[in-house]
Amino acid sequence: MVKRSFAAMEEKTEDASPMQVELETGGYERGSLLTLLSRPSPYSNEFGALPMGEFEPIPKPAAGMATSDLPPTPLSKSKVLVIGAGGLGCEILKDLAMSGISNVHVIDLDTIDVTNLNRQFLFRQKDVGSSKAKVAAEFINTRCPWMNVVAYHGNIKDKPADFYSTFNVILSGLDNVEARRWLNATVCGLVELDEDGDPDPSTIIPIVDGGTEGFAGQARVILPRITSCFECSLDAFPPQRNFPLCTIAETPRRPEHCIAYASILQWPKEFPDKKLDNDSPEDMQWVYKRALERAEKYNIAGVTYMLTMGVVKNIIPAVASTNAIVSAACVSEAVKLLTFMSQNLNTYMMYMGAQGVYCHTFVYERKDQCPVCSSAIRKIVLKGTDTLNQLIQQLKEGDLRLQAPSITSGSGKTLYMVKPAALEKATRPNLHKAVSSLIDSGEEL
Repeated sequence: MVKRSFAAMEEKTEDASPMQVELETGGYERGSLLTLLSRPSPYSNEFGALPMGEFEPIPKPAAGMATSDLPPTPLSKSKVLVIGAGGLGCEILKDLAMSGISNVHVIDLDTIDVTNLNRQFLFRQKDVGSSKAKVAAEFINTRCPWMNVVAYHGNIKDKPADFYSTFNVILSGLDNVEARRWLNATVCGLVELDEDGDPDPSTIIPIVDGGTEGFAGQARVILPRITSCFECSLDAFPPQRNFPLCTIAETPRRPEHCIAYASILQWPKEFPDKKLDNDSPEDMQWVYKRALERAEKYNIAGVTYMLTMGVVKNIIPAVASTNAIVSAACVSEAVKLLTFMSQNLNTYMMYMGAQGVYCHTFVYERKDQCPVCSSAIRKIVLKGTDTLNQLIQQLKEGDLRLQAPSITSGSGKTLYMVKPAALEKATRPNLHKAVSSLIDSGEEL
């Protein structure tokens, strides 16, 4: 793929972009990313707590220099991946465009729902039902001609590890824990270690992870095998909240109980052969109406369509201003990681906007026994008759909280593999065999 510079693509638009206006009026002298990129700084990356490289200023553009004569910058030459094109992803794509990071790829599995339109500003009514990633990419490319956004509509897990190794920085706007865990493990697995066990810097792909929850949000810098990874902080995420079935069925007291009753109990009775699709407006309208009927029966107020979506999808209401603040923090960190012109966040920033505008930063320490970013060996006690399936259940239900583990022996023998389907079928008989019969004494898994 041909990489195009921010300056070269600006010439294709008839209307002057913000950076073009600044340059033609000498505005870069007052302040822009070109100002920061073209002058030395005592606060550059190599002087920070997480040094990733040495800052090398670009030649300072002369006053009145044409945009076509501007030198390429590390921003225009970088390749960035944005994961998620929802509330946070739309803001991130906009910020990347305004920062001159032109070579961007975006991936998202979701399609556009009418409820997204109040805050996901890259979408319009006509886009409902279309791919978020494709519509967002088309909007940015059309509105900002210097951009080259490539879209992928699909699951991040369907992409091979080599796909992620081609990027300079990954910006994550994911909305669930398990997808973050998968991305974290995949990118950490790309890091190569030397003979002393130290990571090869050229194989480290930084992850800038953002998340929002109402008026609260966070931005985090993960340098695989150097800083703490997402798995190190897994204990900070409580298990998903569930309502007691007896309360839902017998003594509902809250609007959420009525919605859960409609989706968990009424839907299977009404549609025994159809699974509830929480992305279907028709299915969600049915749940909303049944929940409203039950709420009226028990004199419970507060059942709304938006709340129904939140309970069924386990969604926390999003606030556009929070998305804007967190995305700006994430893109600022990406700019610093790509150019080394300033010191990186070390390693976690929390934004709390419910009571005011307050931010707090701290270092999230690495977990010594982290199964992803450490080389620690975990000891698990099994009985001689315990099967491979019992071991897998222990890995799922224990503190590791693995979702669908595959297991190979230290000698390279595949004991069980979840994917592809053919390999899963071939290794399935091992599930009922004792672990002691599948490996040698002292062998690691």
